[in-house]
Amino acid sequence: MLGQVLFFRGQPALAHTHHTQALALYNPQAHRVLTLRDGVDLGVGSHDYLARELWQLGYPDQALQSSQAALTLAQEVSHPYSLAFALTFSALLHQYRREVLAVHEQAAAAMTLATEQGYAQWLARSTALHGWALAIQGQGEVGLAEIRQGLAADLATGGTLYQPYSLGLLAEAHGAGGHPTEGLPLLAEALAVMDTTGARFYAAELLRLKGTLLLQLAIPDTPQAEACFHRALEVARRQGAKSWELRAATRLARLWQQQGKRQEAYKLLAPLYTWFTEGFDTADLIDAKRLLDELSADMTFPA
Repeated sequence: MLGQVLFFRGQPALAHTHHTQALALYNPQAHRVLTLRDGVDLGVGSHDYLARELWQLGYPDQALQSSQAALTLAQEVSHPYSLAFALTFSALLHQYRREVLAVHEQAAAAMTLATEQGYAQWLARSTALHGWALAIQGQGEVGLAEIRQGLAADLATGGTLYQPYSLGLLAEAHGAGGHPTEGLPLLAEALAVMDTTGARFYAAELLRLKGTLLLQLAIPDTPQAEACFHRALEVARRQGAKSWELRAATRLARLWQQQGKRQEAYKLLAPLYTWFTEGFDTADLIDAKRLLDELSADMTFPA
């Protein structure tokens, strides 16, 4: 539970420490009574939180392994509620990794199970993720409707911790459909809710999304967009969230490239990219490498 609190507060390294300790203490047979009382199997929950923490800390492959371990364990303990939890957060991790087809598949499986079992919260959150996948694949109206439906249903259960995240999904979907002006108020709402609840695990990405939508406006607001990218970098660095930092740095470096500041862009992005030791087939690292190659080709380095 302490690991969960730390995760939501935007402290993934400390959260990772506690969830690692929880797994070391976990015994499926001895702790079954806690699962029946609290809902989610403790091993499944710990693996899933570790997956999100590992991704934020810059270990996308280890994160995927932990998510898969959660799914396997949920099936082994034959606990439907834990399986719905694991499927939902598997979809969420794939959304972090920008793997749209996997989000669609895992969210659909979670929706089916949650509907069969009457799990309102997991149905709500998986519906929002499913809608995001549809919107990113070009089914904008259907996707937006599903995200709104999932968000409203989650709030109806009393859940607010994921409200900024779902609002971010909705804003990104509007941007993907070419409607940034509709996404920006949603991000303002998400940031306000985040300040109220203190749940800052998605703060850096919300700021990056805001900067991205500001650049999509008919008259781009470049100064404000650049300020958002800088704030996203500051938050990510403060949290030790390397994956959020890479995403924000790549977006800022792309803007600088367009402004002719190629050396500044390269100096920002290159050290961060070389920090990573895994996940080179993920979208964020592919994008960063592609941009670095472009910058290297464009620049004339001093002797």
